[in-house]
Amino acid sequence: MFIGEKMLFSEYKYFQHSFPEPQYLGAKHTLISWLNKHIPRDVKTALDAFGGSQSVAFFLKQRGFTTTTNDFLNFNHQIGMALIENKDQILTDEDIHLLLNIDANSDPDFQLMEDTYTDIFFERSESRFLDGFRKNIEHLKNPYKKALAFTIMSRSLTRKITMGHFAHTQALKYASCPERLKRNRSLARPIKDIFVELVPKYNQAVFDNQKENKSHNENILDLLPKMGPVDLAYFDPPYCDSHADYQSFYHLLETYVEYWKDKQFINTIKRYEPQKFSGFDKKRDVVASFEKLFESAQDIPYWLISYNNRSYPSVDDFQKLVAKYRDVEVEYKAYENGRGGKGSVAGSCEILLVCKKRLVVSIPFECERELAYA
Repeated sequence: MFIGEKMLFSEYKYFQHSFPEPQYLGAKHTLISWLNKHIPRDVKTALDAFGGSQSVAFFLKQRGFTTTTNDFLNFNHQIGMALIENKDQILTDEDIHLLLNIDANSDPDFQLMEDTYTDIFFERSESRFLDGFRKNIEHLKNPYKKALAFTIMSRSLTRKITMGHFAHTQALKYASCPERLKRNRSLARPIKDIFVELVPKYNQAVFDNQKENKSHNENILDLLPKMGPVDLAYFDPPYCDSHADYQSFYHLLETYVEYWKDKQFINTIKRYEPQKFSGFDKKRDVVASFEKLFESAQDIPYWLISYNNRSYPSVDDFQKLVAKYRDVEVEYKAYENGRGGKGSVAGSCEILLVCKKRLVVSIPFECERELAYA
């Protein structure tokens, strides 16, 4: 075996650990090989700035990079804690027994799911189970075990609810629809059973790539100025004006992790209010937020930016904005169906902006003087 072959195989030695397939609007797990083609060979440290499902951060960890991931929503940060920062903590049989040992009597401090979402997303018995499970998470002493419990429960809930998100009120109706159940039997399964089934998949996804990886729960505009050196930044912001409202689609998961005591729950889906500030999901904010993002990332040598041709600002305007800071190449990949979410309707294009620092050519003083008198 040649040295080059050894390097190639060592580069992928963590790929026996599979990322549990998400059901998340805009998740990039189906585009990993495309993204990988554009990662420079000299990268050793990487940032996934808008972690979301954490599929890209997981891949960066598999590549052996020192990986930092971030998301301003806590339930996504829990995935980062569980699968990116976590080196070796899994949920044991003892942990699972603790989590599923639900007290038959409701605890007044843990009734949020029952009081808020019964008869909207869940029957009362399931809401009570979720409250009891949430209470038991607090009994886990290790933060990575807690993060795994949150992560697996969040995935269980997206399997339980029609379309995998919480921006509709059809969950209970579809859970009793024979045609829907033919396509997805999980709609009528107990949440407990779904959780137990998923535990082994998430446990096997925990691994140590021999690097100190980190997950953050901040707005990236606040985090970037505090970060140390990094070689590659991957930016996958909400696609403004194209399914960008993650707080409406996944409000229940954020509510479950945070277990809000100081929020109002509004409209038919009982979304929390006020929402967290993103800066990238509304037209009035997004251009200024991108400018601040790129200003803060100027010391990072390489940027990869995911975008969509249905987003605001337009691709041409966005490319011009990025070009103020970097040399840019634009790659396109057409969607054949709408399963990617986040603007990925059939015929639309996923766009990748491959950005490098401009080559600065310095002219010696003697040459400058000669040129001046030429």
